[in-house]
Order: sequence, then C-alpha cells, then structure tokens
Amino acid sequence: MNRKTEKFWNRRRKTLWAVTGAFLYLAVCLAAGLCISPESYGVDYQAKFISPCPEHLFGTDHMGRDMFFRSVRGLSNSIVIGILASAVSSLLALVFGVAAALRGGWTDRFVNWCVDLCMGIPHLILLILISFMMGRGGTGVTAAVALTHWPELTRLVRGEVLQVRNAQYVQASYRMGKTWLQVAREHMVPQVLPVYLIGVVLLFPHAIMHEAAITFLGFGFSPEVPAIGVILSESMQHIAAGKWWMAVFPGLMLLFAVILFDMAGENLKRLLNPNSGNE
Repeated sequence: MNRKTEKFWNRRRKTLWAVTGAFLYLAVCLAAGLCISPESYGVDYQAKFISPCPEHLFGTDHMGRDMFFRSVRGLSNSIVIGILASAVSSLLALVFGVAAALRGGWTDRFVNWCVDLCMGIPHLILLILISFMMGRGGTGVTAAVALTHWPELTRLVRGEVLQVRNAQYVQASYRMGKTWLQVAREHMVPQVLPVYLIGVVLLFPHAIMHEAAITFLGFGFSPEVPAIGVILSESMQHIAAGKWWMAVFPGLMLLFAVILFDMAGENLKRLLNPNSGNE
C-alpha cells in the first residue's frame, strides 16, 4: 500500500469515526430526552441552587429543577427541530437548485431573486420575524429555521448542475424525448448527491444553534418548555451570583453537538472532494 492510498484510508477512517460519533451522540441524546419524564426535572423549591453533586450532576436551578435531566430534554428538543428544519431546508435547496439550473430563464431568475432576498436580510432578524409570524413555539421555530437555511445550499446545487447540464449524455436524454424532470431525476440528482449530503450534515449544527439563539431572545419556545435557549436565558439572571453551572453545562452540551457535526461535515467534504481547497 503506497503513501497516497494509506493517506486516503486514514482519512476515510477518520471520517467514519467522526460521522459515527456525531450520530451516536445525537441518537443517545434524542432517545434519552424523549424517555425522560417531566417529573425528573420537576419543581422542588427545597432543592434550589444546589451545585453539581452525585445526586444532581449538573446542579439545580432557581426552582429546584434538576439541570441534567432538563438539559438533556432541552437538547433533544433542539435535535428534533434541527432534524426537521434541515430536512425541509435541504429538500427546498435541492428542488430550487436543480430547477433553476435546468430550466433557466424566468425560473432561474426567480430562484436567484429569492436567494438574494433571503441572504440580503440579516439572518437573525429574518429568523425572529418568521418565528413571530408563525406563533413562536415549536412550529414557529421549525418554520423559521427551515425557511432561512436553504439559499447557500441552493447556490451550490445550482452550480453543480450548471457544470453538467450541457454534457453529451444529458443532451442525448433530451433527444430521446425525456422531460427535464426525468433528466433531473436520472442524471442531476445523482450528480449533486455528494454536495447535497454534505450540505445536509452541515445544515444541522446551524439549525440547532439558531433555534437556541431565537429561543434565548424570547422568540422561540415558551419558558415552561425545556430548551437549551430557555435554560441559557434563565441562567443569565443568576450567573453573576455564582450559579455558573446553570449556563456552563447546558452550553457545553449544545457546543459539543455543534462541534461534532461540524467536524463530521468537514471530514465528509474532504473525503468526497479530495481536490477542494480544504485539502
């Protein structure tokens, strides 16, 4: 085995471990959060502001609620939002990108206009506006994140399709009587699949970070719902009094999830695009 082949297999093994670790962390947090009963993080005023200990791993908050169980439940809510928003956003990007490149004309101009419109408005402001108009809560947050994360991936998909839409095998398909939808399904979607999969993985950390951000600002989940943004927002009222655990542990759980998926996406990008600038 030469050095080039050995380097490839090392990179492939590294990518496999990164992706496996990220999805394992996601699965464990999601399953644990969904299985936790509300009584596990219920109100207990006799246990207020207990620092981290064996009985309460992450301590308790100002209402005596166990921060460990509440943080796990909050992260699972963020993961659900991230999965739904990433799926919807990436699907929009795939449809818009392929349609814009293949159809051209007014379709391409309309898609580019929508992309410029979304990217021309400050991202956080657009998130808040959509979430507020959709009534906040889980529905509002999911809609806001899903409807604001597709433009960049749309541009990538469109660029990939533009590179091959004039290829001989594509033109031969048109001459054989196939419609642009058939060409898109049979030729274009397989062509953009690597870029699309990388985009889906990299969309996820952005989705959960922005969900936490707008919830932190009060435009997402309501205060009674366990969510990382709600927990961090509440901790700001007590962190100056030395209750550091209310912010540190939930923040680290969210940060760990974001870093894991960002690493997985970057490694996947290097593996599928070995000649890219990231190499």
